[in-house]
Amino acid sequence: MRAPGSTASPASAETGSALTEPIDLHDPQLFLNRELGLVEFNRRVLEQAKDEDTPLLERLRFLTISCTNLDELFEVRVAGLKQQLALGMAQVGPEGLGPHEALERIGQETHELVAEQYRVFNEDILTALEKEGIRIVLRRDWDEDLRSWAHTTFELECLPVLTPMGLDPAHPFPKVLNKGLNFLVRLQGRDAFGRNDGVAIVQVPRSLPRVLPLPSSLGRGRDAFVLLSSVVRESISSLFPGMEAVACHQFRVTRNSDLWVDEEEAESLLHALKGGLPSRNYGEAVRLELDEGCSEEDARFLLDNFRLDPEDLYRVPGPVNLNRLIALYDRVDRPDLKYGPFVPGTPPKLPKDTDVFEVLRRQDVLLHHPFQSFAPVVDLLRQAAADPDVLAIKITLYRTDPKSPLLQALLEAARSGKEVTAVVELRARFDEARNIALATKLEEVGANVVYGIVGYKAHAKMALVVRREKGRLRRYVHLGTGNYHSVTARAYTDLGLLSSRPDLGADVHSLFLQLTGIAGQEQLRVLLQSPFTLADRVIELIEAEAEASREGRPCGIKAKMNTLSDPEVVRALYRASQAGVPIDLWVRGACALRPGLPGVSETIRVRSVVGRFLEHSRVYYFENGGDPQVWLASADWMPRNLHRRVETAFPIADDTLRRRIIDECLSTYEESDAGAWELLADGSYQRTARPADVPPRSAQQALLDRLAR
Repeated sequence: MRAPGSTASPASAETGSALTEPIDLHDPQLFLNRELGLVEFNRRVLEQAKDEDTPLLERLRFLTISCTNLDELFEVRVAGLKQQLALGMAQVGPEGLGPHEALERIGQETHELVAEQYRVFNEDILTALEKEGIRIVLRRDWDEDLRSWAHTTFELECLPVLTPMGLDPAHPFPKVLNKGLNFLVRLQGRDAFGRNDGVAIVQVPRSLPRVLPLPSSLGRGRDAFVLLSSVVRESISSLFPGMEAVACHQFRVTRNSDLWVDEEEAESLLHALKGGLPSRNYGEAVRLELDEGCSEEDARFLLDNFRLDPEDLYRVPGPVNLNRLIALYDRVDRPDLKYGPFVPGTPPKLPKDTDVFEVLRRQDVLLHHPFQSFAPVVDLLRQAAADPDVLAIKITLYRTDPKSPLLQALLEAARSGKEVTAVVELRARFDEARNIALATKLEEVGANVVYGIVGYKAHAKMALVVRREKGRLRRYVHLGTGNYHSVTARAYTDLGLLSSRPDLGADVHSLFLQLTGIAGQEQLRVLLQSPFTLADRVIELIEAEAEASREGRPCGIKAKMNTLSDPEVVRALYRASQAGVPIDLWVRGACALRPGLPGVSETIRVRSVVGRFLEHSRVYYFENGGDPQVWLASADWMPRNLHRRVETAFPIADDTLRRRIIDECLSTYEESDAGAWELLADGSYQRTARPADVPPRSAQQALLDRLAR
């Protein structure tokens, strides 16, 4: 497989000969395309759905995750490339692909991926579910009793909320909701107004469940279901009395969902986003999914109405939205077909009902989610809300759970008269509406709510509590790699640090002054901050390892993140590899760096882990001549994180905590092969090999065994 975005390998890589001249590290052939990297990531997610070592209902869940991820790729990345072409503002990426070439490659790869998703669904998942007594009964297998039940269900539950839209000069093609279930219906006969034949569009509201359980009286078993699309298709003629439906095909359109507002012109970002949210569901179409039985004529009709090209059409042998099958996961009560339950562990230093302030005055506390509980973070804010000595609480909120006890603690603190400040990032993609509601709740109880800096998303994860102790003020902080979201804290791997160190407290205080007021760039004591110091310092640390290698001193780089795509960081890593620095990277998603190229990246190894939990931690390790530095961060090594967002990276000063991070986040993953993949120089991934007679070793399971209850 050729590298995404590449047409050939560098000459030195092709021949393996000694270098006779310096390699141009700006050569596009040294980089991989980010969008194609995201497609590759979704292939790895889909592989979990094919893995028979994964519990069956979890395999179904991984299938739906690969589909929702692909939706977002089209809604944001593909939409952005199409928008570049439409505006004549084509940008060439570091890998040398312009938007036209990138779209062509993405189309080829995603058509293959979608075909494999449906093969896995139809041949693997449905068959395996059937063996376990879990049935999705397709229309071809319905008997008369089931058809009668379906007609009754349609009449009672569906018909009252469906509104067919006939198409004629007085009824233009309707606005079709982003990712909604729709039917194109061709009719014969004469309607009440004497019109002959015709075509209609039926949109199915999202309020209707897409998976319907069958009653036991039909004799199909305890866990038998039908799809809503089958029920609607069976009774579609009921919507057109006196007419005959001669063709009926389900379809789904994906639209540009990247919300944009002119922040400099908007008087209120809150009101501008509120006004823009409804339009998100009706942006420019970027993809059409259509059942495979639809005629060429009808497919062309839909493409023309959505202003799409033939390559934007995805014909599918099944329901047009596999994502909604996730409903089966909750409806089927089969714990034996799911991952086993676990209770996140409580750090020994912070048992329940402990005075968090007293503990943090003595020592820092590290939390490793989801293996350890998020509760200590909530406890810090709860105790702060109830403590008369606490004067102020400040926090950044990028994505959070509106029903979270953390939010309740903030509301209670504000009600009790404490100074509560929340930096709410309204522009968190797909969470805008939730964050607007969150900001409104906080404002209603008197909290200070700000929305960050114009042009820069506030992506840092930090909280600050100011408490009066013995006549002086002491600051307590929480810094993390993940969001203040109690739900994702059980599903994402993340790290958080609780501390009362004065240097951390002073730096966090300075960052809040920047975010809430108007302040010049202040020299921070220990934190790194983007868009100011983080990118430059990361490159300095990489270059220091290269210099150490040239001088014969201990050297090495290990880093864990979601995405690696910043060209300058990639080039710095290439230079370090050329100097002989051993570099181990764990990059969950897209990686622009090509490892293993002779003369360029021979000492670099890139791995990706896809497992029960979403790998989300950001860890940077530098050998530093035998005195390792470990940093935790909210930022990936991406241009937007390093240059267009407010991010933080914070050092771990405590030797015990530093060793723990190295062990849990790096060493344990080096020994893991379950769900582990290695990036090859051509841009493809191969599974980490293990002997056939050796059971898989899972880093995530090892950490559950060690840290959870």
